[in-house]
This record gives sequence, structure tokens and C-alpha cells, in this order.
Amino acid sequence: MANFLHKGDLPDNIDFGKSVAVDTETQGLSLVRDKLCLVQLSAGDGDAHIVQVDRSNYECPNLKALMENPDVEKIFHFARFDVAMMKRDLGVTIAPVFCTKIASGLVRTYTDAHGLKALCKELINVDLSKHQQSSDWAADELTDAQLDYAASDVLYLHQLQRILTARLFRENRWELAKACFEFLPTRADLDLGGWDGVDIFSHSLKRPY
Repeated sequence: MANFLHKGDLPDNIDFGKSVAVDTETQGLSLVRDKLCLVQLSAGDGDAHIVQVDRSNYECPNLKALMENPDVEKIFHFARFDVAMMKRDLGVTIAPVFCTKIASGLVRTYTDAHGLKALCKELINVDLSKHQQSSDWAADELTDAQLDYAASDVLYLHQLQRILTARLFRENRWELAKACFEFLPTRADLDLGGWDGVDIFSHSLKRPY
């Protein structure tokens, strides 16, 4: 298992195969204020490739091409945020997508714990550390602890996807999940357009402010 840090973009020669686990680190959780800092990727082979993007121009053609490649499935946890953030800063519409948080919500109806840490602990008996979750991801030089944390968010997504997919088929909810995954680019557009806190399907359409 190894972490590979790439400044600005992915190298030309990396092949993630038919599916790649993806996560991002940002300056914060605001789609208005905070910038994309890192994009982490893994082929599910125990290695993580971490792209430290250039926040002054976001010129990363290899990364962008991968995110928009229709032949490569992108596996996220809470894809809604990452898809929106990368659309805003990288200008990409990411597809196809699998979201382990959505899948968990559809099949693990016996719990409200759908975070990545809870999923890893229950489904694959891995105890993730979240000590670096609140960290300065905009720093020019990242610590080994930061890189290890960033990598941990993608190393297990392929395993989780396999388990959750089996449960989706077991519960006859795969087509429902697939429809949710396909809606994610539109959900990102809604969030970026200002409807992030409004349930447009609700009769009352109450505003959160």
C-alpha cells in the first residue's frame, strides 16, 4: 500500500481500470466560499493517488478527462458534495457514479449511521481514523498524516460497493439506487444554483432561512 502525491494533475500513464474510487478535500464545506484542494483516487488495489490541484487555475486535463470518461465508473461516499465541488471548480459533469452513502441509506434502514467510518466498521471491520478531518488542506506542503487520512477515504470504497450492491439486489432496490446515482449531476446543479437547503419536492417549499 502506497500514497502517491501528484502536483497539479494526474500523470499521463495511470490506468484505474473500469472503476475508480474518488474523494475530495476542500477548505470547508461551503459550495459558495470554499475551494477544492485535493482529489484522491484509488483503483481498489491498496494504493492511493492524491492530486493537489492548482487553486489558481484548476488546469488538470488528465483528471478532468477521467472524471468525464463514460467508460469508468466513479465510486464516491456522499457523491452529492464531491460532484458539485468538482463541477464548480473543474467544470466537469461526472458520470457514471456510484455513491456508497446513497446505497447505504437504501439498504441499511436499520440504522441512521451512514457515514464512511460507520460503514467501514460494520461491513469490512476497518476502523478509520478521522483525526485529520478538520485540517488545512490548502497548505502548500501536506503532512504524512494528512496524506494518510486523505487516502483512507478512497482505499475501501470498492469493497463497500461490492457489499452494498449485493444488498441492493437482495432487497430489489438496485434500479432505485441507479436512478438516484444518475440524478446526482442534477442534484449538484440544484445545490450550486442555490437550492441546496430547499426540498423542491415538498408541497410547502419552506425556505431554510
